[in-house]
Amino acid sequence: MIESLLPAYVSCAATREESVPDGTLFPEEEALVARSVPKRRNDFATARACARRAMGRLGLEPVAVLHGKRGMPLWPEGIVGSLTHCDGYRAAALARAGDVLSLGVDAEPHAPLPEGVGELVVRPSERERFPGPRAGEAGGIHWDRLLFSAKESVFKTWYPLTLTELDFDEADLTFHRDDHRAAGGTFTARLLRTDPALPPVLDGKWRVEDGIVATAVLLRPDRRAEGFSQSS
Repeated sequence: MIESLLPAYVSCAATREESVPDGTLFPEEEALVARSVPKRRNDFATARACARRAMGRLGLEPVAVLHGKRGMPLWPEGIVGSLTHCDGYRAAALARAGDVLSLGVDAEPHAPLPEGVGELVVRPSERERFPGPRAGEAGGIHWDRLLFSAKESVFKTWYPLTLTELDFDEADLTFHRDDHRAAGGTFTARLLRTDPALPPVLDGKWRVEDGIVATAVLLRPDRRAEGFSQSS
């Protein structure tokens, strides 16, 4: 699913299994989740199993994937990437730094946001653009959940380049639905807090399939989001 949102030069691996046979952790990774509850440990392990499969497709040896501040994955030198996990879906997307400056992927259960969360995530201007009721559901799409996922992908693209927080209300998103695919399309994120490392507008793609909403944002080294514009 994630692979359908990204160019071919991005190596993607995903699973819908709750656990995977190759989910063994490196000792350094094990130390990070030694005191975690089983669900947290399993999410951590399955996402890293996906990461190592994606590494293999790039011709890399498997290595530990530790994390920095805000849970940012720490990749081998010359590699950029993003991880995501939710109930029923885990994925990794990796690319060589010569091809990609930064990327972010996110997956969420395709369901309404929990009560009270929408008020923290959705800007008034965004809610006005929802093609349906205030609850955010229309045409089979839970737009509030889609918005949450897209902003997560924006943050995952932003943070490795700036090492600063980007709040939910600091990006204003507009969605474009693909007429040729009822459950997918593109989106545009206008950044309300700018940084020299990024352009003021990021473009992304989204898809809803089998109960999961997935989003992706990709920046090339020249800071263009190739293939992500509405006209692509």
